[in-house]
Amino acid sequence: MDYLEKAKRVLDVEIFELKRLRERLGESFSQAVDLIKEAVDGRGKVVILGVGKSGHIGNKIASTLTSTGSPAVVLDSLNALHGDLGMVADGDVILALSASGETEELLRILPAVARFQVKIIAVCGDSNSTLAKNAHVFLDVNIEQEACPLNLAPTSSTTVMLALGDALAMVLLEARGFNKSDFAKFHPAGMIGRSLLLRVHQVMRTSESMALVSPETPIRSVLKAMTDVRAGAAVVAGEDRQLLGIFTHGDFARHFQSDSKIGDRLVADLMTLNPVTVHKDKLAVEVLNLLERHRIDDLVVVDDDNMPVGIVDSQDLTRLKLL
Repeated sequence: MDYLEKAKRVLDVEIFELKRLRERLGESFSQAVDLIKEAVDGRGKVVILGVGKSGHIGNKIASTLTSTGSPAVVLDSLNALHGDLGMVADGDVILALSASGETEELLRILPAVARFQVKIIAVCGDSNSTLAKNAHVFLDVNIEQEACPLNLAPTSSTTVMLALGDALAMVLLEARGFNKSDFAKFHPAGMIGRSLLLRVHQVMRTSESMALVSPETPIRSVLKAMTDVRAGAAVVAGEDRQLLGIFTHGDFARHFQSDSKIGDRLVADLMTLNPVTVHKDKLAVEVLNLLERHRIDDLVVVDDDNMPVGIVDSQDLTRLKLL
């Protein structure tokens, strides 16, 4: 049995169905986005209904919507008629998922939901189904074939449904002006949250842990200053503390190859002028961008007067799990 060929067949079938979904996206999709946007802007939410595999997909769609600024909840079809219907409120929008559009447990809820002032978006594969006919907007997720070799297990159908949910969430994200700062509020943990929420002054080495030298300092003394604070670079500043340049271990190694007596030379002769800097109040994510763009390991942090107040070492970002 050729496992790889069979696996590729599964992916080919699902890719084929996704392409079909893309081709038939139309005005009804835009209407669905508008309905959800109107509900969320009015402090309402998306209530998602689904049974079985559609229910699992509904959980993922709800999670994606909520994490990108469009509050969503999943209403359990079995418990809805026994009190859980209380989570539905006027102004909400219902996103009902059913491959056939005839799921019995879901259809039992429709009359109860209709008592609220809500809009219903049907995500199913049959425009003539009961669910589609009782919805304000119908989103077609019909498929020609499941990826299952028996054409039974929900595979292509769930993939198409999930992809459509992602499309709704991402278009809503842009339509509502959801940005990186908003994303960070909902994802405070992990690398994403840390890099988007932290400011540079919260991750930098402060002046006490920075090798700060004058331009007349011999390289020998510069290296000692760097060693004392365990830094890979020294910041060079004038008498008025204005930033002049930077000297790194890498600079020393390069110059030492051509001048073994480099230790007696002044740092002013070998420092890098006008080094890359970042303001102390910038977001930490800006540090990541600058380090990558300029291919450097150390970044000087300055204040409003362009005076060095700290330094960011890429090794610190690794320790802080920002890199």
